[in-house]
Amino acid sequence: MDKIDFKKEFKELYKASSKQVQIVNVPKLNYLKIDGMGNPNTAQEYKDAVEALFSLSYTVKFMIKKGSMGIDYGVMPLQGLWYHDNMELFSQERKEEWKWTSLIMQPEFVDKELIDEAVDQVKKKKDLSSIDKIKFESLDEGLVAQIMHIGPYSEEMPTIEKLHNFIEENGYIKVGNHHEIYLSDPRKAAPENLKTILRQPIAKK
Repeated sequence: MDKIDFKKEFKELYKASSKQVQIVNVPKLNYLKIDGMGNPNTAQEYKDAVEALFSLSYTVKFMIKKGSMGIDYGVMPLQGLWYHDNMELFSQERKEEWKWTSLIMQPEFVDKELIDEAVDQVKKKKDLSSIDKIKFESLDEGLVAQIMHIGPYSEEMPTIEKLHNFIEENGYIKVGNHHEIYLSDPRKAAPENLKTILRQPIAKK
């Protein structure tokens, strides 16, 4: 059984230069999503959300692999949308006020019926406080600017500023939430080696 690598299938979405900002067009894709609020470094709600998303994503993967479809694929990386009701107050110093949507992309052959069945399976095996908060929804970002940040999450600001400066200098405006794609597992990779794609939806002025 061949294993599908969706990071290669959508390589321009999951590979980015750390040297320069790139513009790509992100198609409409389906995701498992959870909304929440709080400092991702300390909030239990965030930890619970991530655990629930991965538990459900892996359950779906193995249901498809062992089921009639017989398709094997790698579970996609965790992603995050970050925002604040008043974006002028969105800062590293006020993380407890951050709002977020944690999400994991799902293949096009995954549907709501399969997700509901997988939720029931997860509930039989684990007591996860966030499992019923998960939504199965599409996200259509369209045109985005993105760049790779290599290093600790806490040191992203210069890379974010480079991204925002590029957007301004090239006649674009920001039209959506700050988006991060976590390509590295922070439990295994040293902080200085973490790879994170920083993405911002844009439109022409």
